[in-house]
Amino acid sequence: MALDITAGDMVITSPYSFFATAGVISRLGATPVFVDIEEDTYNIDAKKIESAITPKTKAIIPVHLFGQMADMEPILQLAHKYNLYVIEDAAQAIGSEYKGQRRAGSLGHMGCFSFFPSKNLGAFGDAGMVVTNDGVLAQKLYQLRVHGSEPKYYHKIVGGNFRIDALQAAVLSIKLNYLEEWTHKRQENAADYMRLIKEVGLDSVVSVPEVRAGYRHIFNQFILRVPNRDDLLAYLKQKGVGCEIYYPVPLSNQECFAYLNYKPGDFPNAEKAAKETIAIPIYPELTMQQKKFVIDKIRQFYDTL
Repeated sequence: MALDITAGDMVITSPYSFFATAGVISRLGATPVFVDIEEDTYNIDAKKIESAITPKTKAIIPVHLFGQMADMEPILQLAHKYNLYVIEDAAQAIGSEYKGQRRAGSLGHMGCFSFFPSKNLGAFGDAGMVVTNDGVLAQKLYQLRVHGSEPKYYHKIVGGNFRIDALQAAVLSIKLNYLEEWTHKRQENAADYMRLIKEVGLDSVVSVPEVRAGYRHIFNQFILRVPNRDDLLAYLKQKGVGCEIYYPVPLSNQECFAYLNYKPGDFPNAEKAAKETIAIPIYPELTMQQKKFVIDKIRQFYDTL
């Protein structure tokens, strides 16, 4: 809304993300244009973006999925070349870093964060934040968040009630002091998982997350690529292991986007990830006993096949 994206505009993004990434484009009457992901990081493949750009393209929304940033340098170069906006979907990536220690949300024109309770920095309910270094955009965002009013009760534009609740803001202000500690614990948990998977010989069966050199992965999720994914999911839940599928259906295959005329096979990496990935517990309070239990149950499942 702050960029005046509207009907007739096109916005490039990933087909492998939470629905909000594409839903926000469609709600403004614009057209989501999907570009396939990298097979190892699950982030949008920057090498495939340029071929999707048209004269109607107005913005790119890269998603920093699962806690590792997308390859932003070539994306920003394309945005400069074609005069496009870049909106970083950093909902799962607060504190993650790109080459040169640039943090998620600080490279594009705007960065969007989620503080849903399951995030690395979670509120007690729904909450989120948009950041920008552009003073004009910041002023527009301030207006939009209070129904487009400035001053109060005087409306030059139509916005909405997009304010963060004061209680959630207070909770987040306190929890923010612990974010780095929690991030380190998530990284330690990820390292333990990778070591345990190797120790029990599962590394020949399952694939662990790819951590790019020079990147800081903050592990909002710990994603395994596995054979017999759905059977493993049912087995782990039966054994009391919390696990989840992010995401079972690519956005390009969602019923509400049928009008875009994408078909199965258009985004093979996203479709493959949707069928083969599973998230296992990674939250900071995990004990070593719990981590061993999770890996042991995965090993037991594959021993029975």
